Amino acid sequence: MSYTDKMLRDDALKGKVIVVTGGGSGLGKAMTKYFLELGAQVAITSRDLEKLKTTAAELEAETGGKCLPLQCDVRHYEEVENMLQQVLKSFGKVDVLLNNAAGNFISPTERLSANAFDTVIDIVLKGTKNCTLAFGKHWIDSKQSATILNIVTTYAWTGSAYVVPSATAKAGVLAMTRSLAVEWAKYGIRSNAIAPGPFPTKGAWDRLLPGDLAEKFDMAKKVPLKRVGDHQELANLAAYLVSDFSAYVNGDVITIDGGEWLKGAGQFNLLEAIPEELWDQLEMMIKAKKNK
Repeated sequence: MSYTDKMLRDDALKGKVIVVTGGGSGLGKAMTKYFLELGAQVAITSRDLEKLKTTAAELEAETGGKCLPLQCDVRHYEEVENMLQQVLKSFGKVDVLLNNAAGNFISPTERLSANAFDTVIDIVLKGTKNCTLAFGKHWIDSKQSATILNIVTTYAWTGSAYVVPSATAKAGVLAMTRSLAVEWAKYGIRSNAIAPGPFPTKGAWDRLLPGDLAEKFDMAKKVPLKRVGDHQELANLAAYLVSDFSAYVNGDVITIDGGEWLKGAGQFNLLEAIPEELWDQLEMMIKAKKNK
């Protein structure tokens, strides 16, 4: 038995309909794949419909499950409402909302424009609010029990230098998670969160730590277990928290980081060692990647 093995029995999510925001790649894709393997029907959303279609086709071929790609910019409430209606039209119901869509910049805060700061807040906090409110209203009106799972981060409660917009937004999501766990429990709606440590994904981590920076600031060195997370480990935890096996878990945030935050708060505080001239180079590298 290994930490890369699948945890739950094959039918653990049979009959459930799950919506995963930011489901086209990275951790969202990994969680979606496992949900499909466990018998769920899954709708994945993001702004990039072509990527979603490619991911959905790939996952359906691998799992034999049903994966519905839906374009949606979570920053806009009307798009979220439209996405929800499309899910209901296709699947007849929705049981689980997994708020995974995120955005981030690694930068000294004084280098950020107000718009850059707003972009992260709008995707992470406002986007999570939009989805939670739209889905919550539907569930309450239809008297349906349901589950909300939010992906936060360990620096949601410690804060972290160089990712201040993300830390600010994730802290808000964590507060929302705990608040609604109490307020909406009477409707049969559970709210929980996962706070992952380093789970590198090709796209996101290349943008955050471009060039040889990922090697220079090796995240595994900060983790007491001396390794980064495996995507299946996160998928196992997420599947448990959206399954009926976790029916008595409500209002909690589960940390899965190998002990990283206990060793040193603020995942990106170590970037204090980057000199000013290197930040100039990093900005140019990130802009070059975006323009490709």
